[in-house]
Formats: sequence, structure tokens, C-alpha cells
Amino acid sequence: MINSTLDIKAVYAYLSAHLPGFHGPLEAEKFSIGQSNPTFHLQTPDKAYVLRRKPTGTLLKSAHAVDREFRVQTALADSKVPVPEMYLFCEDDSILGSEFYVMEHIDGRVFLEPTMADESNATRAAVLDEMNRVLAALHTVDIEAVGLSDYGPSGNYFERQIARWTKQYRASETTQIDEMDALISALPQAMPENDGQRTLVHGDYRIDNLMFEQGGTRCIGVLDWELSTIGHPYADLAAVIMQWRMPPGTEGRGLEGIDRERLGLPSDQAFIDQYCQRRGLSGIDNFGFYLAFNFFRMAGILQGVFKRAKDGNASDPERAVILGSYVPMFARHGLSALEA
Repeated sequence: MINSTLDIKAVYAYLSAHLPGFHGPLEAEKFSIGQSNPTFHLQTPDKAYVLRRKPTGTLLKSAHAVDREFRVQTALADSKVPVPEMYLFCEDDSILGSEFYVMEHIDGRVFLEPTMADESNATRAAVLDEMNRVLAALHTVDIEAVGLSDYGPSGNYFERQIARWTKQYRASETTQIDEMDALISALPQAMPENDGQRTLVHGDYRIDNLMFEQGGTRCIGVLDWELSTIGHPYADLAAVIMQWRMPPGTEGRGLEGIDRERLGLPSDQAFIDQYCQRRGLSGIDNFGFYLAFNFFRMAGILQGVFKRAKDGNASDPERAVILGSYVPMFARHGLSALEA
């Protein structure tokens, strides 16, 4: 199989020398999904693997941190949060032109959108309940015990993240967007007092970043840890709700306008209550801020994707341009969440 975006000979030579049990010949194919870190399916006669690498070219500082992805998934190997087995990490840019890691290929299914159109009501309800369970498990991981207490700085997570993504957005800005400027100004003023919660957070927790067992509803892998850090758990919870506020279909992948009860899907509040019950919380005040923060951060991410397309570094340039056009919409949703 020929792949113009991966030097298969270099991969084969490196894995033959560094990965126990690896035997060729090797074929590789790039996964079509994903905008940030290019990801490849590696196939040998005996076993399948996944290789995930940094993009090449000029990148934003601290972005595309495949080393952090490798570290956090390695740390979670024996936890209640399912992750693939990590095999090796290569920081030598001379091999492929950027850092990369190789992990287990897990055989499961991914639901690209929460409507799960081909599934029964019982399956839909069970999948989202499992999504909720894994999220609560993630936020109860003992970060000291798994060696991740230094995985993110201390202090106010939201203050830090707003400053970071404002800087990232400005570095990727291609034209002035009034709604984004307004949201950047409003978020710090709406930020709640720090309640002291400090947990591992995924940073992009949504249904299409989870893999479920074939024919079942058990989650067998949480994927795409690029934005993970030590932070505030409500950011992850609000990320789920943010996705659901999007239009349904392959682009929005949300639940806007969907009759959830008819499909066996929980309401936003039911999902939040279920999460709170699992974590022993009485409820969450000022949820609109956490929702607005996620719309803001996603707008910043999409602006970065768009900028990489203009610079010629996007994993999928055509889709990157489409995603970049959504930045004003996400900013408007963020402003609406603050006003709710």
C-alpha cells in the first residue's frame, strides 16, 4: 500500500529495531478523521498498530503534544478509564520529521454522532450512560497515584485556559470576528470563584472520541488526548453538552431540535444530574459559564485549523476551511450561554 504522507520504510526500520515482537511486511493507511495529529493504521501479517504523529511545518507553541498523549494514556493503563496500550514514543524528528508514538489498535466501533441513527433506543441510552460513567471515572482518577500530579499547573484552570486560548486565537487570527472579540472580553468577568477541584481532564470529551465494543455498549477506549491536562472537571462535562447544542448530522454532530425522548436520549440536565450523582455532587451552579468556555475554546481550535490550512499544514485542507467558517457561530453560542 503506498502512502504519500508517511515514510513506511522509515517506520518499518524503526519499529523493527525498537518494538519487541514487530515483524513485517508493513502496510499503512491514514485515518480519514482527525484534524490535528495525523493518525495511521499500521498492518502487519500478525498484528495491527496505530501510529500518531505531530504534523510537520510551523506549529503553534504547545500544540500537537503527542508526548503528553503518550504519557497520560500510559499512566491510565490500570485505571477505570479505558485506553489503548502504549508501545513506544519517538522524540527523534529525524525518523519521520516529527515526534510520534505507536499504540495498540483496538477493535471497536465509534459513533460519529450522538443520534446513533442505526441503533435501538436501549442501545442509545446505554451508550450515553456508559459515556457518563467513564467521564465520572476520569474525574475521580487519583492523579498522585498515577503519577500525573505535575501534568498541569496549579491555580485557576479557567483563568489559565482563557489566557492560553486567547493567545492561540490571536496567533491564528486571519480576520476580525466581532462575536469572538466580545466573548473574549466577557468570559473573564463571568468566571466563578475557584472551588478547588483539580482533576485530570480530557479536553475534548465527546462521543466520537470514544470507542465501544463491537456489538455492545461497553467503552473500550478513550481516544485523542492532545488537550488533556490537570484542570477543572466541569470543562469536560460542558464539552459534552456543547456538542449536543450543535445541529444534527455529519457536520454539527449534535442534538439540536432532536426529540430526545423519542430516541431514548437523555436531556442535558438529566445527563448532568447523572454525572453529579456518580461523583457525589449536589449540583452545578453557573453552568452557562462552563458551556460558554467550551464554545470559546472550540472556536479557538477551529481558527487554528483554518490557519493551518492557509499555511499549507492542515491534515485535510478542504475540511479545515469548512471548519474554520464555523468560528463566528461558536462565538455566538458562547455569548448566548453566558446570557442564559
